[in-house]
Amino acid sequence: MSKPKLHFAHANSYPAGTYRAYFEHLGRDFDIQALDMHGQNPAYPIDDGWRSLVDELIAELESRYSEPVILVGHSLGGMLSLMAAAKRPDLARCVLMLDSPVVAGWRAFLWRVVKWLKREDRFSPSQFSVRRRNQWPDAQAAHEHFAAKDIFAAWAPGVLEDYIEHGLMPHPEGVQLRFPRESETAIYRTLPHHVGSLLKNGLEVPVSYIAGSQSEENRLAGLANTRALVGHHFRMVEGGHLFPMEDPALAARLTRELICEMIGLELELCRSGEALRRA
Repeated sequence: MSKPKLHFAHANSYPAGTYRAYFEHLGRDFDIQALDMHGQNPAYPIDDGWRSLVDELIAELESRYSEPVILVGHSLGGMLSLMAAAKRPDLARCVLMLDSPVVAGWRAFLWRVVKWLKREDRFSPSQFSVRRRNQWPDAQAAHEHFAAKDIFAAWAPGVLEDYIEHGLMPHPEGVQLRFPRESETAIYRTLPHHVGSLLKNGLEVPVSYIAGSQSEENRLAGLANTRALVGHHFRMVEGGHLFPMEDPALAARLTRELICEMIGLELELCRSGEALRRA
């Protein structure tokens, strides 16, 4: 029996290969596919509200699958998955967002004003990405650079190596980031302010959420709108915004549980993997 199809969308600046360990934990139960890097196709430019990036994801789903699939996304990828499902519910079986808080209400209004005033770099991670180091003499130097930072030191063994393998490319003077910092910055600067209006009538497919307990993104965006959207399909996990890298096994277990909840499978059978293989 074929496995349920799961399409994954990555976080801003982290190519899909960075999630190898997370995918390995899920691979026994799901047929997992992903676009290597969002926001790098000139046919789908990074525009305000990520509308073209949503179209890019929709085009991927249309080209890869002949049936609705499970959508899972981290940060940027979670929001793209949510907006794609809102626009084309026929393509999604359910949606799981990993630390992708819904910005709505007064926070969305303030963000819209910030963008109108061109002050995005003062109130978003673009203030850091715009000057992020993006070149090193070799991969070992890049590894040492990242390993010395607290955010990467918290990652599970092997995950930083996956990021180095999939996140770098040759440069005449060594190596550089595959996901350009200019693209990362543009994505932060164009964070959607219209998601609340997209979801005012709810979503036609089930939605769930896993939040990092120490996530700064959740703190800034608030979780009230997200909780209202997902209802009881909500989990809080110890960790930060990048918890899928910090504990891939736990992230995969909770992913499996929430998908089981959303598509109506018995949880105990789901934990064993047998129910998913029969779905």
